[in-house]
Amino acid sequence: MTDILLFVSVVVVWGLTWFAMHLQFGTAPVEIAIFWRFALSLVLLGGWLCLTGRLRKPAAASIPWLVAMGICLFSGNYLVLYRSAAYLSSGMISVIFSLASVLNALNLWLFFRQRLDARIIGGGLLGVMGVALLLDGDHGGGLQAGSLTGVGLALAGTLFFSLGNMVTRRIGRFDLDLPNAVFYAMGIGTLVVGTVALTQGYSFVVPLTAAWFGGLVYLSVFGSVIGFLTYLSLVHRIGADRAGYTTILSPVLALAVSCVFEGTRWTPVMLAGLGLVLAGNVLAFVRHRPVPVPVEVEQA
Repeated sequence: MTDILLFVSVVVVWGLTWFAMHLQFGTAPVEIAIFWRFALSLVLLGGWLCLTGRLRKPAAASIPWLVAMGICLFSGNYLVLYRSAAYLSSGMISVIFSLASVLNALNLWLFFRQRLDARIIGGGLLGVMGVALLLDGDHGGGLQAGSLTGVGLALAGTLFFSLGNMVTRRIGRFDLDLPNAVFYAMGIGTLVVGTVALTQGYSFVVPLTAAWFGGLVYLSVFGSVIGFLTYLSLVHRIGADRAGYTTILSPVLALAVSCVFEGTRWTPVMLAGLGLVLAGNVLAFVRHRPVPVPVEVEQA
């Protein structure tokens, strides 16, 4: 029962983060929204590590990899994903992001020579066709330039995330556990986003609206801290391969929320596209026998 509760919690928490991101769009520059999200998360995670006596100093050799992790997972990916919300609904962005599971498998083959089978290739092709149907159905048979821009940004953010997972696997070779690695990488990412905001001349003053603060609190407390720690607990209890199915189910919840609050209208073509994306993920990752899979950082 505990495993089920943890699994459902991860799906719900990360399924709602996409709409929480949408709440902050348009009222402040994306750099400011991202900076304060991770600044608050950094304080919470760092406080937890200090109070539990788990805070560790990273080895000098791990620092370049922590920098890469910070750029891929806590700055570069969010900078483009937040911008994609200007062109696409939060539900559609979450569906595109579900392709990260297939990209992870391809990158594991590319960088670590992990065996790639026909199901991975087939799942990737189904996912690509599904995204094409989603976008085509959303615009009555013709893609708009803005939608293509949004898809490009969402895919770029997904690629950043996948590369960050590869870096996370490399950091696992050092004497630094994942919570500490995330803490230091998150700090680097926060500095990167803050620097970008300064170069753009943005003010760090935040909008005084309930929606913006509500999104900030949810993303920082639930999406970036509670959700992450819950996922780690789930990985410890049932394994990273089974815990990874949360990335298949969370877009379904995100799409439902998008329909209710963002007015997304679903056509039969779009529903077929959603089915292909989810089927592609299932085809790629439902295995007939257990296969060791490295622990990877989830985006939320």
